[in-house]
Amino acid sequence: MMTPKRKNTSHVIKKDFKKNWFAYLLAIPVIAWFLVFCYGPMWGVLIAFKDFKPLLGFADSEWVGLKHFIEFFQGPYFWRVVKNTLLLNLWGIVFGFTAPIILALMLNEARNSRFKKVVQTVTYMPHFISLVVVCGMIHIFTADEGIITQILQFITGKEYSSLLGYSSMFRPIYTFSGIWQSIGWESIIYLAAMSSIDPALYEAADIDGVGRIKKMWHITLPQISPVIVILFIFAIGGLMASGYEKIILLYNPLTYDTADVIASYVYRRGLREASLSYSTAVGLLSAIINFALLWATNRIAKRNSDVSLW
Repeated sequence: MMTPKRKNTSHVIKKDFKKNWFAYLLAIPVIAWFLVFCYGPMWGVLIAFKDFKPLLGFADSEWVGLKHFIEFFQGPYFWRVVKNTLLLNLWGIVFGFTAPIILALMLNEARNSRFKKVVQTVTYMPHFISLVVVCGMIHIFTADEGIITQILQFITGKEYSSLLGYSSMFRPIYTFSGIWQSIGWESIIYLAAMSSIDPALYEAADIDGVGRIKKMWHITLPQISPVIVILFIFAIGGLMASGYEKIILLYNPLTYDTADVIASYVYRRGLREASLSYSTAVGLLSAIINFALLWATNRIAKRNSDVSLW
């Protein structure tokens, strides 16, 4: 027998469905896409606990439990790939996360609209360049006679060959090329948040004789802090994940010490060495850690700022 509360909920759902049936109809393809391509394949993580053989299939492959996880923990590359993944993402958070905020603050303070539009256009454009093309440009600019190599030689007075051949250069090149490619696009979110700030706050600050720096610090940043917190939660949630595409296009055996991350390691073991079960286990472990970081960061943010994803 349904309780009054359940009856009321059911009535509200039916009423909303009748009123917005077309919106629900439009949502069906989206829901179907997620079910088929996102949630459906998730049962394949079972091969992380099996010695998967494609000819035998999922059901008949031998169950080995936590063998592949233990092998990864005890393997010679465990600490290297974990350390590199964390450091690359920490570089991205320290430099890449803050750069769009700084750009948005500067553009928000610009009074020359023409200059503002030019800067926005110039910084947005790299986002639309293919990643393969970007990596090709990086190879050219950091080659023996590349412009970045020449500038570095002029500043330091040292001779350099291709910068991508130095393991110590990989993190700066990877991080700052990423900033160049995404800073303009990511600043759009912060500029949109700034556009909703009540102008009366700035007018009151002008009457009190407050300077631009103080207005940014005491008005602009606090007003957009909810957006910053949400994006920061996402950034921490991806701390153990690095896009392997750019890394495998830039790294080489000479830079494995600083460039080899979990994603590139999974790529080599899974696709090049056909260790499907092992690579699935490593990828699953990384996903679990990412979810734990996301949950913990969201909880801390909710407790301290009342801003969270859920």
